[in-house]
Amino acid sequence: MNTSVETVETHEYTPTHTFADFGLAPVIATNISDRGYENPTPIQDQAIPVLMSGRDVVGIARTGSGKTAAFLLPLLNKIVEDDKQGALILAPTRELALQIFEELKIFSAGIDMGVALCIGGMNIARQIERLRRNPHFVIGTPGRIKDLLQRGSFKPELYTNIVLDEVDRMLDIGFRKDIQYLIDQLPEQRHAAFFSATMSRDVEDIMHRLLTDPVRITVETKQSSNHIHQDVLRIAPGVTKADTLYELLIQEEFEKVIVFGSTKHGINKLEQQLFKKGIRVTSIHGNKNQNARQRSLDEFKIGKVQALLATDVVARGIDVEDVTHVINYDEPNTYEDYVHRIGRTGRAGKLGKAITFLG
Repeated sequence: MNTSVETVETHEYTPTHTFADFGLAPVIATNISDRGYENPTPIQDQAIPVLMSGRDVVGIARTGSGKTAAFLLPLLNKIVEDDKQGALILAPTRELALQIFEELKIFSAGIDMGVALCIGGMNIARQIERLRRNPHFVIGTPGRIKDLLQRGSFKPELYTNIVLDEVDRMLDIGFRKDIQYLIDQLPEQRHAAFFSATMSRDVEDIMHRLLTDPVRITVETKQSSNHIHQDVLRIAPGVTKADTLYELLIQEEFEKVIVFGSTKHGINKLEQQLFKKGIRVTSIHGNKNQNARQRSLDEFKIGKVQALLATDVVARGIDVEDVTHVINYDEPNTYEDYVHRIGRTGRAGKLGKAITFLG
């Protein structure tokens, strides 16, 4: 494939369009307006017209930049104009796939089309049945889509519009071979978008396999520290991290808190300890099935629980409003993990706080 890259960079960017300028179908424009959107984010402002022109896109942008709408709106518009089009969207985690699915439902209100959400932890028989109807959109994780393809249930030839979201995270959690396998099964003539927060050699390799003559759009967003007060808390001798966390959570300002730990076992143990002390707490990690994970996330979103204990499965792609604090109960493995963890607070211009335990 021809993988020469035209580059458009964005620094402290003021959008040059409104959503009304993109020429989206009236029903989509109405749904955007109903949600209160008027001015696109930088990644939306640059990517939407390029994708609507038929070019492939590489979007380098961090979580929270608005990239989901940047690819959903052009794809949705394409399907409104030609209902024989099909789109496949791959995300690294079940939670991000579900978030994309929920956002698509908002933008597609009043449009007659089919959508299949294909992720692990949910009934695969129902997903197979949904795929039999040849839905316009298939949203899923690489492992489950590969499984469905090998069962003969997913028909890649129907999906000539492809999005890979959070590609660096897909590679981090071991989806490299699955992604390469899926790309090899896709139609040769395709329209693709590719989004990643970082561009390692492995990410570049996947990009070259997927895209043809792409436009690269780099959005340099404000650093996390602009909206997040970051602090380190050294654990005093003779005091446990669990007790220290409890003393924080009983303070009034800790209203809506995400606590990140390194292991599923450690998260489960901490949940039990806090629950016994009367803290409204829930957890989310890879050992929970999808229904349980979604239930925990929903309880946290609506304020039924005060604290969500999590492994890094939710560090990317999850948009929960008004998180007051992020606590790194266990230190993250990399700086990138740290950035994505603390990025769960201080969103949409609001102030947030991040605390990292040491000792």
